[in-house]
Amino acid sequence: MAKVEQKQVIVNEIKEKLEKATSAVLVDARGLTVEQDTKLRKQLREAGVDYKVYKNTMMNFAVEGTQFEGLKDYFEGPSAIAICYEDPTVAAAILNKFMKDAKALEFKAGVIEGTCYDAKGMAAVADIPSREVLLSRLLGSFQGPMASFARVIKAIAEKQPEAAEA
Repeated sequence: MAKVEQKQVIVNEIKEKLEKATSAVLVDARGLTVEQDTKLRKQLREAGVDYKVYKNTMMNFAVEGTQFEGLKDYFEGPSAIAICYEDPTVAAAILNKFMKDAKALEFKAGVIEGTCYDAKGMAAVADIPSREVLLSRLLGSFQGPMASFARVIKAIAEKQPEAAEA
């Protein structure tokens, strides 16, 4: 197989992954130890995130004409890409948490649901709790007032039979 054909296979592989993705995060993983990299890959895999190092030229061709085209400006130096298919912020959150221990890992950029963010933007996005956490917080905030209201109604209902007897 010719070199061009081999490269096209890789470009198509990246493109197929991106077509199904809700987000992609680009990082510079230079300086990570093998142990750190293995641990990071395991965490991302368990969360359903594809994480791989590709050549920048391959990624550049793959993002053309997709919602991830904004990443083109950040394909410099060694780049690894984390591709999410469900929860768009999960990769950013895992990477951000991992960065606290592994100072060598750095955000380059990311695209979440069609919006491109630089490194600072990705750090901000990473601090946003997951959709499930936000929904549970919302439901919890509804539950408190409803429980109080139910106790008041119950207390009123318990007092009314006493008033009828008197």
